[in-house]
Amino acid sequence: MSVLAFTENWDGKFKKISFELVSYAHQLAAQMNTNAVVVSIGNVPEEELKKLGHYGASKIVRVEDNRISGLINKAFTAIIAQVAEKEGADVVVFSHNFTGKALAPRVAVRLRAGMASGVNALPDSLDPFVVKKGVFTGKAIGHITIKSAKKVLTLFPNSVEAIEADENAVIETFTPQLSDAHFATKVLEVKKVTDKVLLTDAEVVVSGGRGMKGADKWAPLEELAGLLGAAIACTRPVSDEGWRPHGEHVGQTGKIVAPNVYLAFGISGAIQHLGGISASKHIIAVNTDKDAPIFEAAEYGIVGDVQQVLPKLIEAVREAKKQ
Repeated sequence: MSVLAFTENWDGKFKKISFELVSYAHQLAAQMNTNAVVVSIGNVPEEELKKLGHYGASKIVRVEDNRISGLINKAFTAIIAQVAEKEGADVVVFSHNFTGKALAPRVAVRLRAGMASGVNALPDSLDPFVVKKGVFTGKAIGHITIKSAKKVLTLFPNSVEAIEADENAVIETFTPQLSDAHFATKVLEVKKVTDKVLLTDAEVVVSGGRGMKGADKWAPLEELAGLLGAAIACTRPVSDEGWRPHGEHVGQTGKIVAPNVYLAFGISGAIQHLGGISASKHIIAVNTDKDAPIFEAAEYGIVGDVQQVLPKLIEAVREAKKQ
């Protein structure tokens, strides 16, 4: 019996989302009186793998195959399922990101496991196995009971703290049984954005709405994002108007984000937008309308014109960075 966590890597490096996942697996394993095992697919340096032990992994299963050049769902599913069977994993956990959402259902089918997606806490009980998740755009909590012997979970980003545990992790190499059929899909080219922070990875997001008053008014917001090392986002009306690219649209019909800090400038707070940002740890809003719904979701708010507030905020950030 064990808890297995799949840790995605980015060019051989792990990010905070990976450490959160391992920490969650470790805490869940302690609750179940077992160990947390991690599976890592691809070429990751040993020193990087050892970092996973700092968050509670007792064993790290490394899988390398020269045919792996990117995410290939069929191959990754087979690898994770084989490791789960080898380790006797009763629970397999993934991050609730694009990769996790692609792989978790496939692995659940392979293992004949029940699945809960987007969980945000450790189980309320183990028998029956009950986990929680946000529902109705974060306005309520759903309790999901999984009755199968094996379970698959996806963990919502930023829902648990990455707590260091300093396990003396053993690194083990595993060679899965794979055929060419598992690699029928070929990754021919991967194009990556290198000049800005990706929305789905960002710790800080700076976002603008119609209150920015035009496509030519975004320079201060871009400057603030650069100072904070933040990603830029926008509301759907902004992208529909062509002020910003559709890839920056955040909301129920756009990207779902869960940064540590979400700064909303000139955003009224329509329910569709709030549904995409409800998992943010801290929301800071600037709007001229003191009754705007965004202020109900925000931890801090400024009632004012974004074009007047932004320059002062930029100046304050510059001063703070000098200290």
